[in-house]
Amino acid sequence: MSEQLHVDLNCDLGESFGNYQLGDDAAILHFVTSANIACGFHAGDPTVMRQTVKLSLEHGVAIGAHPGLPDLVGFGRREMAVSPEEVYNMVVYQVGALSAFVQAEGGELHHVKPHGALYNMAAANSGLAEAIAEAVYKVKPQAVLYGLAGSELIKAGARVGLSTANEVFADRTYQQDGTLTPRRSPDALIADPAVAILQVLGMVKEGKVRTQQGEAIAIQADTVCIHGDGPHALSFARHIQEVLTSEGILLQAKGGAVK
Repeated sequence: MSEQLHVDLNCDLGESFGNYQLGDDAAILHFVTSANIACGFHAGDPTVMRQTVKLSLEHGVAIGAHPGLPDLVGFGRREMAVSPEEVYNMVVYQVGALSAFVQAEGGELHHVKPHGALYNMAAANSGLAEAIAEAVYKVKPQAVLYGLAGSELIKAGARVGLSTANEVFADRTYQQDGTLTPRRSPDALIADPAVAILQVLGMVKEGKVRTQQGEAIAIQADTVCIHGDGPHALSFARHIQEVLTSEGILLQAKGGAVK
């Protein structure tokens, strides 16, 4: 008898700051198994970080740090000319801050997932990938490193001795080399929820994704990212959870309990 499929469903949360409210974190936490919490550089602030940690613990959701570039205005989605040393320092700083809030609330940091431009830069740049992996290992060696499936970040994490999770995206299109279509392209996002669901099922059940060039490529889906800041984020989170469960796929964070 074949082993039951299982996958983690993660969402970027804690992106409000000051007087600005983004997303409905409390509602989305009902449907995901892990949360990537902004650490104050691209979004979030100390009050929001603590609130989101507490909400995640109440919902039994695995908590991850979501370090990004220091670009609040650009939401961390603009590339910056940063050195590996600078990246190492910013990741240590942000992971340390979020980990402290988790510890203060009686929990334990489960994973680290870089955000936005930092994530995409590390997916292709081995030097930046090594810096991130080393920073995570030095601060929290038992943490899982989330990265783009098959990317330099996943390879770097494995080299330093971290547990890794190959991440795929529900609402993003793919290129032939396995990278995400850049956001500046008009076809970068999948707007139709039905198409996004089909893409997720193909990645989780068949280990394949159809690229913008029209060919299916192999992909490993340990964790699926859904975004919490879109206009239909909550309804999509509910729907994808229902579909995956109805397909007999267990939803659980890596090494965590089934939700």
